[in-house]
Amino acid sequence: MTSSFLPGTPVVPRGAIALLDPATGAVLRVIALQYNPDTLTRTLQPQGVGAEAGERSEALRLKGPAHETVKVDVELNATDQLADPSGADADVVARFGLLPVLAALDQLVNPTAGALLGQDSAARSGAFEIAPLESPLTVFVWSRDRVVPVRITEFTVTEEAFDAQLHPIRAKVSLGMRILTVDDLGFTHRGGALFLAHQRRREQLAALYRSARPGMTILGTPPGGS
Repeated sequence: MTSSFLPGTPVVPRGAIALLDPATGAVLRVIALQYNPDTLTRTLQPQGVGAEAGERSEALRLKGPAHETVKVDVELNATDQLADPSGADADVVARFGLLPVLAALDQLVNPTAGALLGQDSAARSGAFEIAPLESPLTVFVWSRDRVVPVRITEFTVTEEAFDAQLHPIRAKVSLGMRILTVDDLGFTHRGGALFLAHQRRREQLAALYRSARPGMTILGTPPGGS
């Protein structure tokens, strides 16, 4: 499959951040990454029980899914979008530069004005405890094989160039995300179901890896073996 804008250029599926209604699963918004980042850094911190329990018999036990974080740098460039006047957002980009997409990303870590006013109204009416409204479920999509619920933990925007109206036209967004698991969301939450599906897919992919024979490694024959 090739691009009609640049003949001969293959269309590469883009990563994205999707917002879902946590109750219905309806897709509320999809923020497609303009360019796929060159690197993606994942850090996994196992949840072992051996060191905490102080018992040797627990050293090989895991009490839950690893705490996994993901970091990516997203590049945005309004010039490339303006080069294709047939693009759906070309007129918006021409008027506001990258402000709309940056505002959509900002909303990932901010409650709406309506939610803030609702909390203030409840406080003024004498509510003893005010529970914030549940935010949309944020999902990081990185190929069909990696679709995971996340919480944004780090968010840095560097605006690098501006138009005559001081609208940013080139920017870099550094995102840090923590993958949410059933420990965070529970098994009945839609995000928990997404994590379980991701874990099952990871197990399926791991099963495709053909293990090396012990003799091919420094292990050789395990102690006690024949």
